[in-house]
Amino acid sequence: MKYLKVIAFTHKQIELKDLGKLVICQENLADKLQQVKAQFQIPEIFYLATCNRVEFVMASAEPVDKDFTQKFIQALHIDLCPMHLNTFIEGASIYEDQEALNHLLRTSCSLESLVVGEKEILAQLRKAYESCRAAGLTGDYLRMVMNTVVKTAKEVYTHTNISRHPISVVSLAYRKLKDLKQCSNARVLIIGAGETNRNISKYLQKHKFSNFAVFNRTLANAEKLAADLNGEAYDLEALKTYNKGFDVIITCTSATLPVITTEIYASLLQGDTSRKTIVDLAVPNDTAAEVLEQFSVNYIEVNSLNEVAKKNLQERYQELVHAERIIEQNIDEFLPLLKQRRVEVAMRQVPEKIKEIKHAALHTVFADEVQSLDEQSRLVLEKVINYMEKKYISVPMVMAKEIMINNN
Repeated sequence: MKYLKVIAFTHKQIELKDLGKLVICQENLADKLQQVKAQFQIPEIFYLATCNRVEFVMASAEPVDKDFTQKFIQALHIDLCPMHLNTFIEGASIYEDQEALNHLLRTSCSLESLVVGEKEILAQLRKAYESCRAAGLTGDYLRMVMNTVVKTAKEVYTHTNISRHPISVVSLAYRKLKDLKQCSNARVLIIGAGETNRNISKYLQKHKFSNFAVFNRTLANAEKLAADLNGEAYDLEALKTYNKGFDVIITCTSATLPVITTEIYASLLQGDTSRKTIVDLAVPNDTAAEVLEQFSVNYIEVNSLNEVAKKNLQERYQELVHAERIIEQNIDEFLPLLKQRRVEVAMRQVPEKIKEIKHAALHTVFADEVQSLDEQSRLVLEKVINYMEKKYISVPMVMAKEIMINNN
């Protein structure tokens, strides 16, 4: 386990409004990770960003500490001022070895989430890993780690009541929106067609909301969500000229700069002076701070859900204890599996070496003797050698696995 490292920036140590400054634009993500992977000689790495965390998971023999973290963040060229950089370095949680695995398992089971019991985090974690795997950033080691991460989360959600009557950031946001008593024919602008907005759209549909316009950077994705909602689809640029008015904005994009600026918001209002509602679940926020200063807005965002989330944690305490036991069991099961895999990888060349020895014996060292045998004798000899070959391959590997497990 000495190679597993995690650098985590979460809602526990860092304000959510600041956390967004660490989010890397998806368009540049693979290139940036490839760059730091090469610079710091990190064999495997993937990146996770959700509404309450930014994490870097890596397999590396190099020590990871605060000094390394500072150099690592600077190498990503996220354009942080010295004050913010210092805040992030001081607030970073660094996990190594078994603690790193424990952290990842707790994260996948939502025990580290703002809202304990939400299942979205597992999907987000898998998607983040798969994206980096497809970009060639991960390998066999993190594949094994992720297999255990997924297995553990599924067991926790299956065998505990931690996600019973599930509460998520999305559901909490909808509760706050519902408290504002919007009528079902309210004009709803949905900015972003990702998983979070798809989920909150389901709540809106369930409660008879029916007047939707969907905006997204990729028009095809906007069209898919709009089709599900019987709404209209637009690309993101169309926000600047949209003139049909609105009552509620639901926004969650991966943009690193505000999508809703004062100019765009004023244009969307079309002269309407009534108080509107913005549900902003993006990190960093999609809404410019100046919008809240200059306009009358009911504003719902992730940070405002903290108190409800704390109550949720207290209500699920007993389930946390049960989940912790499942996590411990999976860690105990993972360690011998990892050791076995190391043996398998280390001994990959054994079969080829055995085949080379067999070939040399039959065709070089004892070639003349073999040729002097009659056909029946040669068949018997071949059977004997093939049998020996299989045993020389399997027996040492089995013994090596047993020795490694028993000695540890």
